[in-house]
Amino acid sequence: MKVHILPALSDNYMYLVVDEKTQEAAIVDPVEPKKVVNAVQKEGVKLTTVLTTHHHWDHAGGNAELAELVKGLTVCGGDDRIGALNKKVIHGDQLKIGSLDVKCLFTPCHTRGHICYVVIGQPSAVFTGDTLFVAGCGKFFEGHPSEMYRALIEILGKLPADTLVYCGHEYTVNNLKYAVHVEPENPEILRHIEWSKNKREANEPTVPSSIGKELKFNPFMRVHEENVKKYTGKSDPIDVMGALRQDKDKFKPKH
Repeated sequence: MKVHILPALSDNYMYLVVDEKTQEAAIVDPVEPKKVVNAVQKEGVKLTTVLTTHHHWDHAGGNAELAELVKGLTVCGGDDRIGALNKKVIHGDQLKIGSLDVKCLFTPCHTRGHICYVVIGQPSAVFTGDTLFVAGCGKFFEGHPSEMYRALIEILGKLPADTLVYCGHEYTVNNLKYAVHVEPENPEILRHIEWSKNKREANEPTVPSSIGKELKFNPFMRVHEENVKKYTGKSDPIDVMGALRQDKDKFKPKH
């Protein structure tokens, strides 16, 4: 498997996922269709599939145009509000990109129909849309803390530690500023914030992360840790999740 990172809009990422055996490809959240078509031509691959994480325009808004530009696409997603959808998927569904196996994970909360996609490989890669960010998670627009707990802790958090994490936005530096606010003495956060700042100054992406890394520095995946509980003043991990999200929503990072 080869993953090409395609920046879009101001801080979104699209991902062109290529099966190197068959040169078949899928695109994750193609909000800028012409950029996708150019990448497909440049790489000399056959685009067969759209993997849509959720219905928000900055992820699904290019689906209809792309389906016009590239005929015969299978457009996958878990929500009827997704443009050009012709293959609705649910938790546990299996897909193919050439010879690659893809597993669909239902992770509602940011939206009711959010799907993450795991592409099985050595290592595997998970495309998390706006459920899991590097050092953060999406806002709870259509769901509750218990759903994000299930998504991050019971579903994504149980993937192998070396699973690469490709998220929907470049929010890493600000997310880490909040993480260090929650756990000021966590050396993993301090290390990663310096690395991430250097990457961004060089105009390079901070993706991919990995599940193992997220468990070390992402406060939303650390709701069982005593330091994080203490910060929120809550003991139940689901309450910790809710308190973190409310706190992060009003957090203003210092520059």
